[in-house]
Parts: sequence; structure tokens; C-alpha cells
Amino acid sequence: MRVVIDTNVFVSSFFGGKPRQIIEHWFSGGLSLCVSKPVLKEYYDVLGRFQFDNDSLLLKFVSAIEKSSNIIFVENPKEEQWVSEDPADNKFIACALALKAEYIVSGDAHLKNLKKISNIKILTPSEMLSLIE
Repeated sequence: MRVVIDTNVFVSSFFGGKPRQIIEHWFSGGLSLCVSKPVLKEYYDVLGRFQFDNDSLLLKFVSAIEKSSNIIFVENPKEEQWVSEDPADNKFIACALALKAEYIVSGDAHLKNLKKISNIKILTPSEMLSLIE
């Protein structure tokens, strides 16, 4: 299953819960993570601002990215103004469209309000877990 995971889900995963379960599905090979250069830059920029109690999860994340574990990459997909209220969200949609992802997993209200772009469904972590399990 090809997914784009919004940065807010990665950050939330450090605190456990459903976002952590989504990330664990990626780590275990149950999901293929679709990323682009702009998406990876945001992951690293945002995660670098935090001090996490669980550094082992951060190291596991960085290692999985570096080893390209279950990752599909596109350099710089063409962005459009799908989300005018928060243009930074457009990078996730561009990545998903370029790599033919099936889902975008996000807790962001701007993305969730779209519900669907082309054939790509935009789901919360809870909705994604219901689909997986």
C-alpha cells in the first residue's frame, strides 16, 4: 500500500497512539512510504526542532529513510495550489500524485477537509488503521 505520511503524523508518533502504529506498519513493511525531496526536508526540519524522550524511535526513523526501507522517492514533483489556505500542504499532494500513492495520512485540517484528490484518499491515522487492520 503506497502512502504519503504528513509530518504531523511523524511528530505525533513519538508520543505513541495511532500515529505510532502507522509508523510501525511502515517499519514492518506493511506500507510503502512515498516521499519527495520537499517532504523529506520538512520531516528533517520539523523533527530536528524537538527533543524526544524516545531517541531510539528517531534513530529508527532516520535509519529507515537512509536505507530506503519501503520507500518510493520522487525528486521534485510539480506542485499546484490544491490547498490555498496552507500552501505548505501542497507538497504532500504533489508527492502522492507523482508516485501514485493510494492514501495521504494526516491530522491536518486543511488536508482532511479535501477528503480526496484524484484517486488518493486523505485519511486520519485512525481511519488508516481501520483500513489496514
